[in-house]
Amino acid sequence: MTGLLELHRERVQPGWVDYNNHLNDAYYMVIFSNATTTLMEHIGLGEKDRLAKGHSLFTLEVHLNYLREIKGGMETRVETQILGHDQKRLHVFHFLYAEDSPELRATNEQMLVNIDMSGPKSAPFLPEVLAKIEAIEAGQVGLPRPANAGRAIGLPRK
Repeated sequence: MTGLLELHRERVQPGWVDYNNHLNDAYYMVIFSNATTTLMEHIGLGEKDRLAKGHSLFTLEVHLNYLREIKGGMETRVETQILGHDQKRLHVFHFLYAEDSPELRATNEQMLVNIDMSGPKSAPFLPEVLAKIEAIEAGQVGLPRPANAGRAIGLPRK
């Protein structure tokens, strides 16, 4: 088992924090979005690949859970798990940490779709991209499903 992918690290910028020196909620998503861009590069859908092959990933849905604060200036790291895929879609889950602490700070679940940019329209993954996705999934077999995966927002009914 290979485990979670650790592809992305990013330092919290001064303009990303509020008056308490806490990472503003919107910038958690910026970090997660940048982690997805790094994942895209890793599987062959980065900017150069998009120009050469005409395919990219678009985001269909996201869910973000804020668990603990992150302070200004901290370096963040994101670990990524692929929860599943089909011909056109990729279901990913990101775990956000501060510095090298094992304490989880936030999670982000995303459903992404492969896009043929000539349309643009959804399209099956290119074979070489699909092979990379399947190799990552094979290396993550046996990882537990994240506790926050598949959660929905709502109040309990009375």
